[in-house]
Amino acid sequence: MDVLFIPMIMVLMTVINLYTWVVIAAVVLSWLTTFHVINTHNRFVYALASFLYRATDPALSRIRQIIPGIAGLDISPMILILTLYFVQGVLERLVHKFY
Repeated sequence: MDVLFIPMIMVLMTVINLYTWVVIAAVVLSWLTTFHVINTHNRFVYALASFLYRATDPALSRIRQIIPGIAGLDISPMILILTLYFVQGVLERLVHKFY
Protein backbone atom coordinates (compact mmCIF):
# COMPACT_ATOMS: atom_id res chain seq x y z
CA MET A 1 0.00 0.00 0.00
CA ASP A 2 1.30 3.39 -0.98
CA VAL A 3 2.28 5.73 1.85
CA LEU A 4 0.33 8.64 0.34
CA PHE A 5 -2.90 6.67 0.02
CA ILE A 6 -4.23 7.21 3.54
CA PRO A 7 -3.41 10.96 3.78
CA MET A 8 -5.06 11.52 0.40
CA ILE A 9 -8.19 9.75 1.61
CA MET A 10 -8.16 11.83 4.81
CA VAL A 11 -7.93 15.04 2.76
CA LEU A 12 -10.77 13.84 0.55
CA MET A 13 -12.88 13.09 3.63
CA THR A 14 -12.22 16.60 4.93
CA VAL A 15 -13.25 18.12 1.59
CA ILE A 16 -16.46 16.06 1.63
CA ASN A 17 -17.17 17.25 5.17
CA LEU A 18 -16.63 20.89 4.19
CA TYR A 19 -18.80 20.51 1.09
CA THR A 20 -21.58 19.04 3.23
CA TRP A 21 -21.53 22.20 5.33
CA VAL A 22 -21.60 24.33 2.18
CA VAL A 23 -24.73 22.49 1.02
CA ILE A 24 -26.36 23.02 4.42
CA ALA A 25 -25.46 26.72 4.35
CA ALA A 26 -26.93 27.06 0.85
CA VAL A 27 -30.20 25.48 1.97
CA VAL A 28 -30.47 27.70 5.04
CA LEU A 29 -29.64 30.80 3.01
CA SER A 30 -32.27 29.90 0.42
CA TRP A 31 -34.87 29.51 3.18
CA LEU A 32 -33.92 32.83 4.74
CA THR A 33 -34.14 34.51 1.36
CA THR A 34 -37.48 32.89 0.51
CA PHE A 35 -39.06 33.99 3.80
CA HIS A 36 -37.61 37.52 3.45
CA VAL A 37 -35.53 37.25 6.62
CA ILE A 38 -32.44 38.50 4.79
CA ASN A 39 -32.19 40.80 1.84
CA THR A 40 -30.14 39.84 -1.20
CA HIS A 41 -29.67 43.51 -2.07
CA ASN A 42 -26.99 43.59 0.62
CA ARG A 43 -23.62 43.12 -1.12
CA PHE A 44 -22.26 40.62 1.41
CA VAL A 45 -25.42 38.50 1.34
CA TYR A 46 -25.47 38.62 -2.45
CA ALA A 47 -21.81 37.57 -2.68
CA LEU A 48 -22.34 34.76 -0.19
CA ALA A 49 -25.47 33.54 -1.99
CA SER A 50 -23.70 33.69 -5.33
CA PHE A 51 -20.77 31.64 -4.00
CA LEU A 52 -23.03 29.03 -2.41
CA TYR A 53 -25.15 28.78 -5.55
CA ARG A 54 -22.11 28.32 -7.80
CA ALA A 55 -20.63 25.74 -5.42
CA THR A 56 -23.75 23.62 -5.00
CA ASP A 57 -25.79 24.03 -8.16
CA PRO A 58 -23.81 21.67 -10.44
CA ALA A 59 -24.36 18.72 -8.11
CA LEU A 60 -27.91 19.66 -7.15
CA SER A 61 -29.04 20.25 -10.75
CA ARG A 62 -27.92 16.74 -11.75
CA ILE A 63 -29.95 15.28 -8.89
CA ARG A 64 -32.96 17.45 -9.83
CA GLN A 65 -32.83 16.04 -13.38
CA ILE A 66 -33.21 12.52 -12.01
CA ILE A 67 -35.55 13.18 -9.08
CA PRO A 68 -37.91 16.13 -9.44
CA GLY A 69 -39.38 17.94 -6.47
CA ILE A 70 -42.05 16.08 -4.52
CA ALA A 71 -45.19 18.19 -3.94
CA GLY A 72 -43.16 21.36 -4.41
CA LEU A 73 -40.47 20.23 -1.97
CA ASP A 74 -36.92 20.05 -3.29
CA ILE A 75 -35.25 17.00 -1.75
CA SER A 76 -32.07 17.19 -3.83
CA PRO A 77 -29.96 18.70 -0.98
CA MET A 78 -30.98 15.84 1.30
CA ILE A 79 -30.08 13.26 -1.35
CA LEU A 80 -26.74 14.98 -1.95
CA ILE A 81 -25.91 15.07 1.78
CA LEU A 82 -26.84 11.40 2.20
CA THR A 83 -24.67 10.51 -0.80
CA LEU A 84 -21.77 12.49 0.64
CA TYR A 85 -22.16 10.70 4.00
CA PHE A 86 -22.21 7.34 2.20
CA VAL A 87 -19.00 8.15 0.27
CA GLN A 88 -17.36 9.38 3.46
CA GLY A 89 -18.30 6.13 5.21
CA VAL A 90 -16.81 4.07 2.40
CA LEU A 91 -13.60 6.10 2.60
CA GLU A 92 -13.47 5.62 6.40
CA ARG A 93 -13.74 1.87 5.93
CA LEU A 94 -10.88 1.98 3.42
CA VAL A 95 -8.71 3.86 5.89
CA HIS A 96 -9.47 1.39 8.67
CA LYS A 97 -8.90 -1.57 6.36
CA PHE A 98 -5.43 -0.48 5.30
CA TYR A 99 -4.28 1.28 8.45
